[in-house]
Amino acid sequence: MTAHAARTGIWFIGARGSVATTATAGCAAIAAGLHPPTGMVTETPPFTDTGLPPLTSLVFGGHDTLDCPLPKRAEVLAAGGVLPHGLPSAVGAELAAAEAEIRSGGPLPGDTRTDEELITAFAADIADFTRRNELARTVVVNVASTEPAPGEDDPRLPASSLYAAAALRAGCPYANFTPSTGLRSPRLQDAVDSCGLPHAGRDGKTGQTLLRSVLAPMFVQRALPVRAWSGTNLLGGGDGAALADPAAAAAKNAGKERVLADTLGAAPEGEVHIDDVPAMGDWKTAWDHIAFDGFLGSRMILQTIWQGCDSALAAPLVLDLARLLARSHETGLTGPRPELGFYFKDPDGGASALSEQYEALLAFAGRLRAAR
Repeated sequence: MTAHAARTGIWFIGARGSVATTATAGCAAIAAGLHPPTGMVTETPPFTDTGLPPLTSLVFGGHDTLDCPLPKRAEVLAAGGVLPHGLPSAVGAELAAAEAEIRSGGPLPGDTRTDEELITAFAADIADFTRRNELARTVVVNVASTEPAPGEDDPRLPASSLYAAAALRAGCPYANFTPSTGLRSPRLQDAVDSCGLPHAGRDGKTGQTLLRSVLAPMFVQRALPVRAWSGTNLLGGGDGAALADPAAAAAKNAGKERVLADTLGAAPEGEVHIDDVPAMGDWKTAWDHIAFDGFLGSRMILQTIWQGCDSALAAPLVLDLARLLARSHETGLTGPRPELGFYFKDPDGGASALSEQYEALLAFAGRLRAAR
């Protein structure tokens, strides 16, 4: 297969979820010229001639424990206003092709397989996908629902770590767009250190934390002490249901708070509250209330409201990450990629401020361009 004809796989963990469905349908729509690549940083001029795999070359598959077919899931998202009306039928063939490549995940209730058996089975699914589709490489991206952080004495790896280990075993670059453990399990450290594969971050930065990563440096740079920073999230859909679990919510909030602590030097007073509102579907409202001191101790307040759809915010970033990791793998880059911190609440090192992260990403684009 020639370099021009080479195709790249994207294997989603949570392949029938809102983010994966939106990314799969969106990629097909952009490739067909039906919609512009809004929100895709890799489609902006600084990434021209960097050798990223074209959107037309991407092939989708994945694992999921849900049984709602991808075309049906896309119809539900269109009915909720997440996808444009008529898009599921316009890209029906592409959705059906991706659905045919989705395999059952786990562990499901009653599954008696050991961690090793599950990792082996998942890795075999990914390797089979890569082989049958004659792909140059496959990138594994976790976009499944947030899981609670595992306990120190838990004898089993969490599901996210099973899939992450399977990705490494199948020889695939990996990105964790969720707050779940993934590659961060201490029990995977040796495998991560020896894998020779590029991998990136944890917990995608899409809405409220994106705004925090812009505002927090402003207070520091203008010498305005922040006294308290509180937030509230109202959301429905699968994320709302998953984050109704206090342990899962705690895992999610850790990333939001980390951005403030890293930038401000210490975590300010205040917490983030997450409320499940099923009627909101895949839409979300996030409020922030920031109390800070001005000149001569004057007390000031900044309030923000963010209203949007997480899957529509996340999907272009997920496609960016998959393409950047695929190109990293092609050029022989290995290990954690701090240059991709722009996309994460919990990056693999590097700056916390979005502007500095963006500069690092642009420098990385130059490095990829030079490798052509």
